Amino acid sequence: MTQQGVRWTADQVLALAPDVPSRKAGSKLGVAGPWSGAGSSGEGMVWGLCKGSGSKPYQTVVDVADATGPAYKCSCPSRKFPCKHALGLLLLWAGEDGSVPDAQTLPDWAEQWAEGRRKRALTRREAEAGGGPAADPEAARRRAERRAERVTAGAGELEQRLTDLLRGGLAATEQAGYGMWEETAARMVDAQAPGLAARVRELGAIPASGPGWPVRLLEECALLHLLDQGWLRRDRLPAGLAATVRSRVGLPASADGRPTRDRWLVLSQYDTADSRLTTRRTWLYGTESDRTALLLSYGAAGRAPALSLPVGLALDAELSAYAGDGQLRADLGEQFTAPAPSPVRPKGVGVVEAAVRYGDALSRDPWLESWPVTLGRVTPGPDGESGGWQLADAEDDLTRLALPLTPKAATGPGLWRLAALSGGAPVTVFGECGHRGFTPLTAWPEGAGEAVALC
Repeated sequence: MTQQGVRWTADQVLALAPDVPSRKAGSKLGVAGPWSGAGSSGEGMVWGLCKGSGSKPYQTVVDVADATGPAYKCSCPSRKFPCKHALGLLLLWAGEDGSVPDAQTLPDWAEQWAEGRRKRALTRREAEAGGGPAADPEAARRRAERRAERVTAGAGELEQRLTDLLRGGLAATEQAGYGMWEETAARMVDAQAPGLAARVRELGAIPASGPGWPVRLLEECALLHLLDQGWLRRDRLPAGLAATVRSRVGLPASADGRPTRDRWLVLSQYDTADSRLTTRRTWLYGTESDRTALLLSYGAAGRAPALSLPVGLALDAELSAYAGDGQLRADLGEQFTAPAPSPVRPKGVGVVEAAVRYGDALSRDPWLESWPVTLGRVTPGPDGESGGWQLADAEDDLTRLALPLTPKAATGPGLWRLAALSGGAPVTVFGECGHRGFTPLTAWPEGAGEAVALC
């Protein structure tokens, strides 16, 4: 593959799977047996015919050179992207055993799909170059003012509800059930403040979260009160903090920062989902700027978002940052190359520096849940005092400074991949450091070695 250099690893392919069942099913198809007519081209196309339950094989083709991530087409009826056949084909291609040979000519059905993609991309570029109808700035200003008035009314109502809650005592919330929280959240949705609505829904789950819930509920109510007050007094805040408040409340924002071109390494990618939306978080590291950035993409409930960038690959591209103190979110702009394997890994820090960085970020954004950090030379192991797991600083033999893992990370399958990769030796780990602990997302073995996704 001319653009990709070397073919992807199996881990990079499996990181594309939309869920665990697809990963397992795709792994079973990553062998030569069910495949025929497989091939790959120097332009990044991979194709093949996979035998299925019907009389005709499934036609599967993948464009691995697309700058926004792989694109897939399969004649199977699956609604998952990528489907198990696409995953199996990529695993077969990654094996480099000759099962997917280089070829100069695509089969007709694959060429038709590729040509359609080229035409749509050309049309999209022409539309972007031509621009759309000029927006009416005065109308936009009036819409923004009307929405701000609705949010202000909702924030005032929420303040009254929080006051009533504390006056009546937190103990009553355990018997009240989730209905009271959902009704309050619905009022915030009506006020066009989805950020406030999401935080109210999170409050509703705390009374059933186990021992110590009143303290946790009081803490979250305090943060919600602080956000409310930040909105009501936003005119008195510094510009950066005011932008952060608007973002946390849920007002739309645009990436208006100056584009930064770099070779961006894909550190991690994972999805979170609720009944309404699937959110994909992709962490990138600028190998020249030493900057970490976050891409957010969305899909309807049950559907994976379109943007898919395998961990360990890097792309030459421009990113534009969002406004706000300590905000790492950015938009992916022009891509100059397709994602390709890279030996680069981010610089690691010790556990003390990791905690300091989170604390500094928290001082700029009090509602921050976690902060991205790469730990250098840490060793995973059990924490004898808490019964959980921790990452101990291998450079500190005296005090054995360590970061505890979050309860979710300490019970997930990623922990055992991390422990197996370490084998008792130091590793480099990228993850999210927060008040609940550290969540490892990607790891690299000591010395040379490829990135291993842990989520």
